Amino acid sequence: MARGVRRVSVLAGLVVVLLGVVYAGHSRPGAVDRWLVDPTVDSVRGPWRRVALALDFLGEPGGSVGLVLVAVLACLVLRWVRGAVFTVVGVGLTVVVATVLKHLVGRTIHGDGNLSYPSGHTAFFTALALVVALPATGLLGLGRTAGAWCVAVAALAAGGAMGWAQVALGAHYPTDVLGGWCTALAVVPASGLLVDRVAGTRWRKAR
Repeated sequence: MARGVRRVSVLAGLVVVLLGVVYAGHSRPGAVDRWLVDPTVDSVRGPWRRVALALDFLGEPGGSVGLVLVAVLACLVLRWVRGAVFTVVGVGLTVVVATVLKHLVGRTIHGDGNLSYPSGHTAFFTALALVVALPATGLLGLGRTAGAWCVAVAALAAGGAMGWAQVALGAHYPTDVLGGWCTALAVVPASGLLVDRVAGTRWRKAR
């Protein structure tokens, strides 16, 4: 794992912990949330609402399992076992960590007990983008700079899209979305390292 990726992973983890400490036990939006948008209102209408709902579905159990299965099957068709394992471990650990953090932090939204920090939808969607983008940079033979840009764009696009949907639908505060995004940034690279260490060596695409 590249040194730059490790640094981003550690920094993201620190952000997750910091936000978790700041908003632990809260049931109202923070100052940053209120400055960005009214996070308690379902604010999207018309065709954009359908887009937001479609994105939201992709983060629900049915949609998320379907996306993971497609990614795993694609890896297996390409006879790339490590990619399939990395997809399952990277996404799975991210979802588990996000779920555990929700219960530890105890932040809620709408006052009805819905745990909101970090956003599991955002964590999942970002993690899926990362497990595709990180190994793709190596398979495509991209250099360090081009590879870094590829991973950054994938993470920003996925996290930004799902984060927008969650805030627009009133399901999460903006800081929940940031926490979910950083959770994926922290967990996925560590998952790749774990997969490689358990395998005993770096797996290569089967021929």
